[in-house]
Amino acid sequence: MSMGTAVITGASSGIGAAFAARLARRGHDLLLVARRADRLESLAAQLRAETGVGVETLAADLGTADDVARLEARLSAIPVTLLVNNAGVGALGATSAVAADVQEALLRINVLALTRLSLAAVAQFRAAGRGSLINIASVMALMPSSGGGAYSGSKAYVLNFTRSLRLELAGSGIGVHVVLPGPVKTEFFSAQGISDNIFPDSSYVSADALADAVLVAAERGDEVIVPSLASEHHWDELEGARMAFMRDVMGGAIAARYQRV
Repeated sequence: MSMGTAVITGASSGIGAAFAARLARRGHDLLLVARRADRLESLAAQLRAETGVGVETLAADLGTADDVARLEARLSAIPVTLLVNNAGVGALGATSAVAADVQEALLRINVLALTRLSLAAVAQFRAAGRGSLINIASVMALMPSSGGGAYSGSKAYVLNFTRSLRLELAGSGIGVHVVLPGPVKTEFFSAQGISDNIFPDSSYVSADALADAVLVAAERGDEVIVPSLASEHHWDELEGARMAFMRDVMGGAIAARYQRV
């Protein structure tokens, strides 16, 4: 059976390029999406020469509605079997000081584009009876941040949106996965004028190692993929605490501490 086409956003460098290389070697045809057409074409030519798979490119700014619509239309016209929603921006800095327009642009890419593309891909997967969605979030989905409130909030959305979609599609044969990377050696920080020294060098993993781990985890069927989490029981404890919290919230009474005496 054909591996079908893997679509990767933010594919011109870093994590996206790492996924492209690995999926091409597995026999997927590719549709690579990013803003930088020159980098996309260079990567596409390299992968065609190395693997012989078909590689198309689409230069698009996913912060614009027109370019998102172009990609949605393309998704509906190809045999897509995998979507890696990797494109994202940080808009890092004191949340109250970062311009509102900059934070709105972040939400258009990190939230709106990811949502629309996820839904477009799932429609194709349902029609074909197979397919996988991998949405790249961040460990910041679990942490408020004074230096990246919109980023942290957007990744919390990706986490909950993807998990909810997985619940809806349970039993359908469609894979739905969300990835919570820690620090990764890419251009993410430098593109925003921030040094990688924001974290110790020992905290970083490579984009190649991350992509390898995510594909292993997706094959295992993991829902939430935290590639650098060494102790899986920490996630189990977090999930257990979340469920206990929800049971407590559903008690049907106002907590005593909030009642006037």
